[in-house]
Amino acid sequence: MIKETYTFALDIGTRSVVGLLLSEKDGAYEVIDTVIQEHGERSMLDGQIHDVISVSNVISSVKEKLEEKHGTLQEVCVAAAGRALKTIRAEAHIDIEGKPIIQTETVFHLELMAVQEAQKQLALKEKAMQEYDCVGYSVIHYNLDHQEIGSLVDQQGKIASAEIIATFLPKVVVESLHAALSRANLEMKALTLEPIAAINVLIPPSMRRLNVALVDIGAGTSDIAITNEGTVTAYGMVPIAGDEITEAISDQFLLDFHDAEQAKRELNTSESILVKDILGFENEILKEDAIAQIHDSIDKLASAIKEEIYSLNKEASPKAVMLIGGGSLTPKLPEMIAEKLNLPLNRVAIRGIDAIKQLKFAGHLKKGPELVTPIGIAISSNQNPIQYVSVKVNERSVRLLHMRKLTVSDSFLSSGIQMSKYYGKPGLAFIASLNGQSITIPGTYGEAPLLFKNGKVCSVEDEIHNGDEIIIEKGKDGRSLSVALSDLIDAVPATHILLNGERIQVEAKLALNGKPASLTDLVADRDSITYSFPDQIKDILPGGASFAPFHLVVDGSRVQLDAFSGKILINHVPALPSSPFEEWDQITAVPTESPSISQVLSELKIAAYDSLQVLYNKEPLTIKKMTAEVYRDEKLLSLGDKIHNGDRLTIKKQPPSSFIFQDVFTAVDIKIPTEGSRKFLLLKNEKETAFHEELLPGDKLSIKWI
Repeated sequence: MIKETYTFALDIGTRSVVGLLLSEKDGAYEVIDTVIQEHGERSMLDGQIHDVISVSNVISSVKEKLEEKHGTLQEVCVAAAGRALKTIRAEAHIDIEGKPIIQTETVFHLELMAVQEAQKQLALKEKAMQEYDCVGYSVIHYNLDHQEIGSLVDQQGKIASAEIIATFLPKVVVESLHAALSRANLEMKALTLEPIAAINVLIPPSMRRLNVALVDIGAGTSDIAITNEGTVTAYGMVPIAGDEITEAISDQFLLDFHDAEQAKRELNTSESILVKDILGFENEILKEDAIAQIHDSIDKLASAIKEEIYSLNKEASPKAVMLIGGGSLTPKLPEMIAEKLNLPLNRVAIRGIDAIKQLKFAGHLKKGPELVTPIGIAISSNQNPIQYVSVKVNERSVRLLHMRKLTVSDSFLSSGIQMSKYYGKPGLAFIASLNGQSITIPGTYGEAPLLFKNGKVCSVEDEIHNGDEIIIEKGKDGRSLSVALSDLIDAVPATHILLNGERIQVEAKLALNGKPASLTDLVADRDSITYSFPDQIKDILPGGASFAPFHLVVDGSRVQLDAFSGKILINHVPALPSSPFEEWDQITAVPTESPSISQVLSELKIAAYDSLQVLYNKEPLTIKKMTAEVYRDEKLLSLGDKIHNGDRLTIKKQPPSSFIFQDVFTAVDIKIPTEGSRKFLLLKNEKETAFHEELLPGDKLSIKWI
């Protein structure tokens, strides 16, 4: 078993997996050993595991190499890729006119409403394709009557609002990490986030009030985190990194990718590089000449990083830029980034492990900026581990990422409960929008929702633990109406068409705040209700069906076969999938077919075989001989094989030839006697004949065993 003082950390990147053992004693750290192994194939994309089995194999290999020297490894610290994080700014406001002074509880409710608004924006932006965990939020500022204010507690006015920045992590990222580690017989001891890991060891909290950009340049992507106002304000990613430079060297000097990668690394340590191109010629190239020839690619990388920093930092340059990761060693890159951001050269720097205080390395290990993130993972995962906590919210099980102190409000965010819907209706009228038209609904002041934790009254900022049960009850309404969509819309509008002779009802899509809704959904202040009909034929046709013209490439020539082509008719007039339709239109939709070889040959007027009718043992027998062989990608096809739209076929026609007695054996199963003589006579029309004897229609054939 490995020493208990060692921490095993993995940095699972796009190009490679870095395994690292770290020991800690009295606040000082030592890197005991590292193993770096590249992925054998494109099993990672933009920080997300796309091939769990392939990635787990690399993890297992790294683990086994460390175990050979240091003993069994069972637990590991890992990080979720920062490029997967989403940061959303959102604002929420409440009407406080005529109400008592604002209490702390009300401010927390306001912040929670703002975070839930960020969740809505993310769902609309990502089209609800995957679920996200909120891993933290920061208040940017509070406003009272549209004027910024330091605190809302004990204030009075008309309108109070809070603007926040919330960070979300796709659940699938963590789940795929769990799956890959499990296959490698590893248990996730702790989880952190890559930007947090790097920032924790390079940018302490005391420095985060400064506007600094941290850029982690890997193989396939460059991850960016921005600090300001005491927190991490944004995360981003550009799909350009070290591989872009390697490919430029490969193209420029005719090197394979591996040799180009080696040449790129030598540019940082040598004044010239000796390369051997794919033709076998050796060339010595001065460092400055090599850099000049790949200048455009370096400039492209620097420009992409600059644009993303501007986008994340409100179109402004930060005070400084820190570069980490193996790609940060790209020659001239810091100078180009400084120039594009209009920063002095000493404000853009490569930060390696030397920047980490109280850290030393075992003597046999090489140091480099690519180790900053894995070291940060090992340190941060122990200091601020993320774990899962399970609670129940209104009897529904909810699992939360525990990367900081969790509160009741976090359980509401993960459960999808909208705090605004649990407030008593406000005293003043609230407004909803139906297809852009404002609708005013009168009401009076209501009360805040009632919150209970394990049966006792609690507040949204109360801490929660594994197994807690949370109940939220709607606050008492004043004298307002509880309005559902059915109160505003009697029935979901519908239209009708005839599709292939069958009457079809097409209902409008009903949405509440951009999300699918039903007539029973309740309407809250500023809700947006919309309904719309599909406006193109393809929106009502079965998914996956193709209606394209059917064509083949036969012996190098393109041939269109209308008999198998799809077609769409509106009121018997040809139409396209994008064509609009109206109520009671008659729509005929015939998908493109996948015919058999036999059908294709028939349509091409090509005979598949010749046949001859004879009598064998006094029974009618048809003998067939193929006259056309069809190949797809050099593979011989049979007459029943299906042909797909766009297939390339080769048809080889056989020269005409006579049928001979031997062809009988292709049509009948000859049974050889198990006993007695196996000598035989071939008879045609009662006369002895031979295998190669030509046959004519109606010939009487038989085999006589002697």
